Amino acid sequence: MLSVRAAELYYEENKTQDEIGALLGLTRWKVGRLLTQARELGIVRIEIVHPRARKLSMERELCERFSLVAAVVVPSAADGSSVADRVAEAAADYLRALRPPPATLGVSWGRTLDSIAEHLPEGWARGVDVVQINGGVSLNRRAGTAASTAVVIARTGGGQATLLPSPAILEHRKTRLAIEADRTVAGVLEKAAGASALLYSAGVADASSVLVDSGYLSPADVAELVSRGAVGDVVGRYIDADGNIVDNELDGRTVGVSLAQLRSAALAIAVISGGPKQAIARAVVSSSLCSVFITDEATAKAVLDYPDSESHTPGKKLTP
Repeated sequence: MLSVRAAELYYEENKTQDEIGALLGLTRWKVGRLLTQARELGIVRIEIVHPRARKLSMERELCERFSLVAAVVVPSAADGSSVADRVAEAAADYLRALRPPPATLGVSWGRTLDSIAEHLPEGWARGVDVVQINGGVSLNRRAGTAASTAVVIARTGGGQATLLPSPAILEHRKTRLAIEADRTVAGVLEKAAGASALLYSAGVADASSVLVDSGYLSPADVAELVSRGAVGDVVGRYIDADGNIVDNELDGRTVGVSLAQLRSAALAIAVISGGPKQAIARAVVSSSLCSVFITDEATAKAVLDYPDSESHTPGKKLTP
């Protein structure tokens, strides 16, 4: 078969099309047609193996499959550098490249957001107004962390921070309603819901959660949530694999933007990485809780490899 022989000479023996034509008694144009035919028939399969090419393919597939505005996948590193740190740096780069820059940026808090803030250089934006999207007044030694994250992002972006003066989770639902009825708190929450972009991560459903570290929940509380199907939390709200709230009573005591507001946001940027967070990453992406997904290669693969099913269809039985 001439197309096979032409492919062997071209790809294995590195002959030019003119040389192949001379050997086979064909014109250069005919050799070109044989090589095209070899690719079309599957005789030749061209694979780009550079990590960046693999990354771009994953990004396209994530966007197409989950109707995302954008996806950023950080390739696996051979140098042993921290995946979480490199993903945070990629998120900072994404923010810097946004055009137009967000006039108002709503931010959550936690270790990932702290790292993103550290990677944002002075002047990454001009006059960005940063607002907290969920309560962050800590109950223990992490006090001030949530506020400082928003302040650093605003300062380096040449703007101001609007803080949410409330714990993330309160003891009683009626207390949360009373606090949210306060004019100042209500104004912050309204500003957060209407932000140009929302930036957040997601937490794991185990004792390493920042909500446990900050004193809001005990390891036993989280274990109970897991028994109800929790795979992690989004802005303090524990969800299952379908993106549903797993404990309405707890959710009723949680201060911040709702899941419905995340889904309707102009731009919701989820930055989630690492093996322990793969389950919550799948839940966030498949239930339309973000429009931009920034992650590492292994987590992206886990999200894409998870089988499609009716129970994981975005919008199915979703509880705000």
